Amino acid sequence: MRVISEGRLGAILAGLPGRPRVVAGGNFATPRRLLAVLDEALPEYRLFMLNAQGDLPDRDGVDLETPFVGAGMRDRPNLRYFPSRLSLVPNLLKAGLPPDVVVVQTSVPADGTVSLGIEVNILPAAIEAVRARGGLVIAQLNPQMPYTYGDAVLAIDDIDYAVESDEPLDSPATRPPGEAASEIGGRVAHLVPEHATLQLGIGGIPDAVLASLLRRRGLAVWSEMFSDGVLALEKAGALDSTTPITASFAFGSRELYDWADRNERVRMLRTEKTNDPNLIARRPRLVSVNSALQVDLYAQANASRVRGVIYSGFGGQTDFVVGALHSPGGHAIIALPSWHPRADVSTVIPRLAGPVTSFQHSYIVSEQGTATIWGHDAASQAQQLIDQVAHPSARDELREEGRQLGFRLR
Repeated sequence: MRVISEGRLGAILAGLPGRPRVVAGGNFATPRRLLAVLDEALPEYRLFMLNAQGDLPDRDGVDLETPFVGAGMRDRPNLRYFPSRLSLVPNLLKAGLPPDVVVVQTSVPADGTVSLGIEVNILPAAIEAVRARGGLVIAQLNPQMPYTYGDAVLAIDDIDYAVESDEPLDSPATRPPGEAASEIGGRVAHLVPEHATLQLGIGGIPDAVLASLLRRRGLAVWSEMFSDGVLALEKAGALDSTTPITASFAFGSRELYDWADRNERVRMLRTEKTNDPNLIARRPRLVSVNSALQVDLYAQANASRVRGVIYSGFGGQTDFVVGALHSPGGHAIIALPSWHPRADVSTVIPRLAGPVTSFQHSYIVSEQGTATIWGHDAASQAQQLIDQVAHPSARDELREEGRQLGFRLR
């Protein structure tokens, strides 16, 4: 690894031929200084990121690529969306979308290594893929990036160039859970047994679930990500102290990042491990909790598209739904409000009009109640979704349209 100036790095990048594909760290570990240098040096390139946040280069010559759309890429006309389970994205990078440059934000060096910190995810696979074809690995060394263990640890010999940058890491905006989210959180918590292993996604409802589990004991975490709610469980004594908190990225406050720094309790693994349905299924009583934009009377969930336009993507939902259903004593739960306040429409609809994100769940939960899906016939599933999950104002219309779809409903 050679530590160089931003000017020297720009000159090196300017010499790259064609339209290189650049893979950059996403979520809240984006190396923004490196992206600024790269964007100034390259007239044309393809930028591949996972769940990109904040402002990104927005000009002619830049194509955005992702299998999971974050706020930084959403509704962008130059976006190319690649449908993929998160567990398979590393294979996508090794075969169909090989990178020419990988840019990451890391800790400062220690004992010949750096750490990817709060964002491991697909980055180890991207680094392996780019090194296999003679491309560049560039690091933004930041003393404010926590040093985490597991697959986050990277030998400095695997990095070609580095620039130094001391700046705070970004954090998501914090919003107190609304009344519906809090009610859903309590209902989901009733489905979580003692000594369960938890996987929760991003958002107000997963946060509300964690807040409802503070008095549970012996819990473990095996998830693609963790947030401040996991730290609250740790402080409350709800987590099994003998089991490491296993995840692939962290999404939270500065307090969470400081807690993760040099913490032997936190094990950051690459996506191929955290999201492998086979490894997930080996965890006893694994409870997967994910949100959706819509569910239909066939108990199918849409967590990807709004009015046919891509909103996010599969993410890890499909990986964890399958893994949880095969886990001994495990459950796959979809949790969502019964009514979408902005669109002013029911989130339970007769039939999804677009692609299905996931299906065959254990439970579907709203603030209205809980539908037990697994083990019930299709008519019973639809009946429960209408009577116990849908908003009361939508139920009569759902019954009528459900009968037209062939369901025998009361």
